[in-house]
Amino acid sequence: MSEVTVGRRPRVVVVGAGFGGINAAMELGKLPVDVTVVDRRNHHTFQPLLYQVAMAVLSPADIAQPIRSILNGFNNIEVTMDEVQAIDKESKRLKLSSGTVLAYDYLIVATGSTHSYFGHDDWAKLAPGLKTVEDATEIRRRVLLAFELAERQMLETGTHPPLNFVVIGGGPTGVELAGAISDISRLYMTKDFRHIDPSVATVMILEGSPAILGAYPKDLQEKAVEQLHALGVQTRTGSHVTEIGEGYVKIGDERIESVCTLWAAGVQPSPLGKALGVEVDRKGCVLVDEHLNPAGHPEIFVCGDLAHFEQDGKQVPGVAQPAMQMGKYAAQRIGLLISGRAAGQKAFRYFDKGDMATIGRKAAVARIVWPFKANWSGFMAWITWLTVHVFFLIGFRNRFSVFREWAWTYIWKRDGVRLIVGSQDLPGWDQLADKELAARQATSSLPLD
Repeated sequence: MSEVTVGRRPRVVVVGAGFGGINAAMELGKLPVDVTVVDRRNHHTFQPLLYQVAMAVLSPADIAQPIRSILNGFNNIEVTMDEVQAIDKESKRLKLSSGTVLAYDYLIVATGSTHSYFGHDDWAKLAPGLKTVEDATEIRRRVLLAFELAERQMLETGTHPPLNFVVIGGGPTGVELAGAISDISRLYMTKDFRHIDPSVATVMILEGSPAILGAYPKDLQEKAVEQLHALGVQTRTGSHVTEIGEGYVKIGDERIESVCTLWAAGVQPSPLGKALGVEVDRKGCVLVDEHLNPAGHPEIFVCGDLAHFEQDGKQVPGVAQPAMQMGKYAAQRIGLLISGRAAGQKAFRYFDKGDMATIGRKAAVARIVWPFKANWSGFMAWITWLTVHVFFLIGFRNRFSVFREWAWTYIWKRDGVRLIVGSQDLPGWDQLADKELAARQATSSLPLD
C-alpha cells in the first residue's frame, strides 16, 4: 500500500470530475495548493447532452473530454483514475481501490448521483437509465436494434411486434429521450428500411406524478405536453409502474408491451455521501451548511447532486448549474482559508439562471431568469437551448464538432452516429415476436364467412 503525504503546500483532493469537481479543480489550479483529482473514469462528461448520444445524434467524443486534457494547463494538478473506498476524517486520509492512500488538508467531494429504481434494482437490466457514456451507448444500441430486428422479422415472417417504446419518468431526461426517439423514427430513418415503416413507432411517457416536467411552471408544462403530442408522443401522468419485465411494463394490472423500456424516473446520491460518516438526508445527500461543509468539518466540502443545500426554504436542485457554482465557491473558500481571509466571505448562494428542456427538432421549453425573465417554448426555446449547451461545452473542439453535427442532423435531416455495438439481443424481443406471429397465424386461419 502506497501513501501520499502532505507536502509543503496545502494538499486538496477533489473526488469526482463532474460539473462540481471539474469547476473546483480549474479554480484550484490558480491557487498555491497541490491538487489531486480522483475519478473512476478518465473523462468529464457533459451530461445534459447524453441523450443526444443515446439517440445517435452525437458521438460520445463530442460531449466527453479527458480530464487530463482539461486540466493540463495547471501544473499544480495531478489526476488519478481510481475510486475512493473509505474516508478517514480524523487522519484526513482517503483509501482508494488501488490501495493508494491519499492525505489531504482540504477535501472536495462531488461524486454526483446514480439511478434509483426505488428498491427494484433488478429492473436496471430491463430499463437502463442515462447517467454515463456507457448508458448512452447501451440505450442507442437498444433503440436502433429494435428497428433492425423488426426489419429482419418482417423479411422472415411478414410481421413484426409493434414498435412500442416506453420511457418511465416525465422529467427533463424522460421528455428529451421520448422526443428524440420520435424524431429519429419520423424524420431520420423513414427512407432507410424497405420492409418496415419506422414512423409507425409509438413512444409513451409514464409519469407517476400529476404533471410532465413537474418542476417547471404550469404554462411550460402544458406547452411541453402540447409539443410532445405534436411529435406523436403519448403522455400518461399518475401512472405508477409496478412491474418491468422482458418486453412489457405493468401499471397495476395493466400490461403495456414495449420493445424498449428506458428509465428516467429517479436518481439517488452517490454512496460516498454515507461513507463520509456525517449527517445525511433520507435520500443519502449530505447536509451542508452555508459554506458547503458538513457539520463540524470546515475542511470538507460537498458539491453538486451529493449536497443537500437549502436556499429560500427549499433544496437547491441537483442539476449542472448549482454543481458548477458550488465547485467554484468551494475552491475560492479554500483559497481564503489558506490566506486567512475566510471570515469575511459571504455564504454560498445559488444564482438561478433558469431551466430548459428540449423536446424535439425545433421544440423545447425554457424558463429564463437571467439576464431577463421569460418563459419560452417552441422554436425560440429550442434555439436558446442549442446556444446555451454549445457555450457551456468544455473545449473549442467539442463546441465546433457539436455545432457541425447538429447542423448536419437538424438542418439537413441527415444521418447521425447510428452505430450498434455490442450484443444483438434485445430483452423480450423473442417473446414479442412469437406472440405477434402466433396472432397473425391465428387470424389467417380463421374461416371465411
